[in-house]
Amino acid sequence: IYLFIQDTERVHERRFDVLGFTLLSLAIGALQMMLDRGETLDWFSSKEIIAETCLSAVCFYMFVVHMLTAPKPFFELELFKDKNLVTGLVFIFIVGIILLATMALLPPYLQNLMNYPVQTAGLALAPRGVGTMITMMLAGRLMGKVDTRLMIGFGLVVMSVSLWQMSLFTPDVSFATLVETGMLQGVGMGFVFIPLSTITFATLATRYRTEGTALYSLMRNIGSSIGISIMMAMLASGIQENHSHLVGYITPENMGLGGQQLNAYWNTATVAGRAALDGEINRQAAVIAYARDFKVMMYITLLALPLLVFLKKPKKVEIDPAHAAVD
Repeated sequence: IYLFIQDTERVHERRFDVLGFTLLSLAIGALQMMLDRGETLDWFSSKEIIAETCLSAVCFYMFVVHMLTAPKPFFELELFKDKNLVTGLVFIFIVGIILLATMALLPPYLQNLMNYPVQTAGLALAPRGVGTMITMMLAGRLMGKVDTRLMIGFGLVVMSVSLWQMSLFTPDVSFATLVETGMLQGVGMGFVFIPLSTITFATLATRYRTEGTALYSLMRNIGSSIGISIMMAMLASGIQENHSHLVGYITPENMGLGGQQLNAYWNTATVAGRAALDGEINRQAAVIAYARDFKVMMYITLLALPLLVFLKKPKKVEIDPAHAAVD
C-alpha cells in the first residue's frame, strides 16, 4: 500500500461532525438492539422493542435533517449525487441480507433437522467459501474485459438458482447436494462482490471515496442484521403456522396414520406416542418454514436485477480535475 497507493488530499478545514456522528450512532445502535432482541422479546409486544424502535427512528430523522441543513455535515451531500454509489449501496444492502441470513439458517437446519454433528455441518458449508474465493480471483481477471453489469447479473442469477435449490431441501438431502448448492452460491457471490465494489466507486470523485467506503460497509452490515432478524422471525412464525395447519390432519379418519407399525410408534392413546407424533409434526413444519425462507431470499435476489440499469458503465476512470495531481 505504501509503495503503490497514493494518499488523497485532506480537507483540513472540515471538522469532525460530532452531532451527526452521535445521532447516527444512536440510530444504528438502537436499530441493532431492536433487531437482536426482537425475536426473544416477541417484537412489538415488548416496551423495550418499542422504545428502541422509536429512538432509532427519531435519531435517524434528526440525522437526516441535520445532514441537509448543517454547513459541514457528517456525510457530504455530493456523495448521493453519484448514481453508481447510490445503486451500489442498495445492491450491497440486498447482498448483505442474502449473505448472512443464509449462513444463519443453514447450520440449525443441518444440525436440528438432519442431525449433523457440528463438524460435519461445517464441512458441508465450507465449499461455499471455496467457490467465492475462486470466483473472486476469476472476476478480478475479467474486469475490463467483460461488462461489469453482466458479471453482477450473472452472479445474482446463480445465487437465485442456488436459493431455489435450497427451497427444495428435505432432511434426506445428500451431502453431495449440499456441497454442490453451497459451491454454486459461492460462485454467484464471487461474481457479485468484486464487480459491484468496482463499479460502485468507478464514477465517484476521489475525495469522496473514503466516506463512500464507510457507507458501503455500513449498508452491508445493516442489511445483514435486518436480513437475519426478518428470516428468523419468518422461520419462527412459519413453524407455528405450519404446525397448527398440519395438526388438523391428525384425525382418526386419516388413513395415513393406520398400520400396525405406525400405531406402535405414533400411538395417540399414549403420552410417548403423542410426543413422538408432535415431534414429527414440528420437524415437517420446520422443513416447510425453511423452504419458504429460502424462496423469499430467492425472490429478493431476483428483484435486485432491474437495479442493473441504473449502474453507469464508465468509459474510463473518472478523475476529479482538482485532485489530478494527487492521483
